[in-house]
Amino acid sequence: MKISDAAAASGCHLETIRYYERVGLMPRPARTASGYRAYSPTDVDRLHFISRGRNLGFSLEEIRSLLRLDDDPSMSCSDVDAIARSHLSDIQCRVTELQRMAAELERVIAQCAGGERGTCTILGALKQSGGERSGCSGPGACA
Repeated sequence: MKISDAAAASGCHLETIRYYERVGLMPRPARTASGYRAYSPTDVDRLHFISRGRNLGFSLEEIRSLLRLDDDPSMSCSDVDAIARSHLSDIQCRVTELQRMAAELERVIAQCAGGERGTCTILGALKQSGGERSGCSGPGACA
């Protein structure tokens, strides 16, 4: 099938498929006699895999690792589990950080009296240096 067919079947944009080929997530497809890219159902399955991984927030490098594990039948599921657990920890850390940011923003907004710009508590909070910031520095950092 042509790239437009693979795009329709996988839900990926044409340029996204080309990008995945350039970065090595997708193998270079065979070419037809007229020079068109020729994709197989296996290629579409791989595109689905990549898209689903992206939807779950995996980085391209994490997806690359998962694809290597998927392509190698001798690899252990524990390797996949380790990547997934690390990614889940990162997501949980980001959720914790987003909750902290939301609480701080709610606090600053609640203090806003809607007065003059010079006394705006929201702008004042943004100008403060050394404010509270938990930050996440690695897997399990926010646990």
